[in-house]
Amino acid sequence: MRPLRQRGSSFPARYHTTLVGRKGAMAKSEIFGKRLKAGLRLEQAPTLVTRAFADSALESAECRSDNPQKGLSTPLPPDDAYMVSVKFRDYPDCECWENGRAVAKKDIFAGGTYLYDMKRAPCYVIDKPFHSIFYRLSREVIDVTAREMFMASVGELSYEPAVGVDDPIMRHLSHAMSEALGRPNEANRLFVDHLSMTIAAHVVRTYGGCGEPAPLLPGGLAAWQVRRACDLIEARISGNILLQDIASEFDLSPSYFARAFKKSVGVAPHQWLLQRRVARARDLLLQGELTLGMIALEVGFADQSHFTRTFTKLVGTSPDRWRRTKEGATNRRAPAQDNH
Repeated sequence: MRPLRQRGSSFPARYHTTLVGRKGAMAKSEIFGKRLKAGLRLEQAPTLVTRAFADSALESAECRSDNPQKGLSTPLPPDDAYMVSVKFRDYPDCECWENGRAVAKKDIFAGGTYLYDMKRAPCYVIDKPFHSIFYRLSREVIDVTAREMFMASVGELSYEPAVGVDDPIMRHLSHAMSEALGRPNEANRLFVDHLSMTIAAHVVRTYGGCGEPAPLLPGGLAAWQVRRACDLIEARISGNILLQDIASEFDLSPSYFARAFKKSVGVAPHQWLLQRRVARARDLLLQGELTLGMIALEVGFADQSHFTRTFTKLVGTSPDRWRRTKEGATNRRAPAQDNH
């Protein structure tokens, strides 16, 4: 098993959370974040708000402390929800509690996936540094996910206290979520929405025992829907747009729209957005009138560094080198001047 990347020891004790939901869910999510921050005795609680589950909320929280205050963590109030956690570092002899009593004491391994039934008020003894990412899946999120993917209804998620699962998909998804949380200004909202829905779908399928989702109806989106969706994304190329904003144009759920869009177009909405941003950036690079920093902001990247990383990943070379190469090719093709 290959554990997830660990950040350097200079990383301060802090708490990140991604909140997914409308206004009604946001207030509840903010309370959840404050309670988790207090229960783990962390110093900060920056938040990133996105939407992907209609009136329900999925929160992602990355928690780390290299010098924790020792003692039993404060349990969250009983809640009809599950927390799913991927551990970023080992935690030997972890004493886990449920319903006010110790239920297990086991070694926690980096890269493992662990589940907690929040109805049982889970907590643990803090006696060494920790680093984990948590996902809170409410009963509403679980039910909505199963319903929108046309899967069987889900009862309780399957887990054993303090027993981890070697789940490479959750490790991969958690690495991606950690990157989004670590660079909130660069987070593509369509990507975070897509990632959150993918996490929920994977958890429901893997730990809810309801099987694979039913296939989409033949054809995905209609041609006019594809054109309209692409126009909406193109119009917001320099800003942020949510899956729910696009899906609502067609009276579809974000989850169904994302699956149908990918079937029709070949890539997920957030990938199509990145491709369009890079295509627009290439046009501006060829014009030669704007600096790299100005182009980055013009096409919706957080800054020049963010633009350079994404452009290089998709094109295979940096934007500055790409422009120099194109300018050189243009100069070589230019006809010689007649001096007579």
